Amino acid sequence: MGGPALGLRLIVLALASAGLMVADHRQHHLAKVRDWASAAVYPFQWAVQAPVQAWAAMRESFATRAEIEAANVRLAADNLVLRLKLMRFESLEQENQRLRTARESTARVVERTLIAEIVRVDLDPFRQRVLVNKGTRDGVFRGQAALDANGIFGQVTRAGPVSAEIMAITDPEHAIPVQVNRTGARTIALGTGRSGLLSLPYLPQNSDVEEGDLLVSSGLGGVYPPGYPVGKISSVVRDPSQPLLAVEAVPLAALDRDPEVLLAWFDNAVVEPEPGPAEPQP
Repeated sequence: MGGPALGLRLIVLALASAGLMVADHRQHHLAKVRDWASAAVYPFQWAVQAPVQAWAAMRESFATRAEIEAANVRLAADNLVLRLKLMRFESLEQENQRLRTARESTARVVERTLIAEIVRVDLDPFRQRVLVNKGTRDGVFRGQAALDANGIFGQVTRAGPVSAEIMAITDPEHAIPVQVNRTGARTIALGTGRSGLLSLPYLPQNSDVEEGDLLVSSGLGGVYPPGYPVGKISSVVRDPSQPLLAVEAVPLAALDRDPEVLLAWFDNAVVEPEPGPAEPQP
């Protein structure tokens, strides 16, 4: 026995759909049915969409992580550049402060000053000498005084056109007339070959010297003007069996740390003439 004709079924379904639409629009009887149907189908919808959403989230996560890593690399590079610039600025600030201090400490008796950069240090452990990048073209002369911001550094021993050699006050061949600032006692400070030590071997046993006494230049000898800091007494040994004291001092100039020195022209400096050809005898 066959079913109803296809046309009849179509008409019945169309009338049922129209009736349901009218009933839903007028009395809203199908709202709960739709809600139940939607809740029933949601797990299937989620299961279908989950792989697609997971893949998109994973791609976004990897892209975001790569962007963050690239940004971190850029920030680290920028931070390094800024730190290097900051270090350079701090170095320049310290250098400017050091040079200003050196100039201010010599302003009263100096006619002219010149900053010379140390380009080479003598590697001989018993020779305290450095080479600077200023020479006779800049007016540098043999016997000229060199200072830093803390005190007397040494004197020029050789001067070429574009460079000069400076003997530090601790060189074993160097001697500087000094005065104990507290008592006024005069003596000579000799270099020991060690950058942090001076020797004062000519003080008699009755000399009034103590550890911590400041030594300043006495002005004798014509190289250094009086009153410039040289060092501080670090050790005084009184041996009654010896006629002289054993006195040591620490130089105030940063002999092993200075990147530059201050060459000074003093108003009482004595310029030693360079040896020239002998004059013909009449």
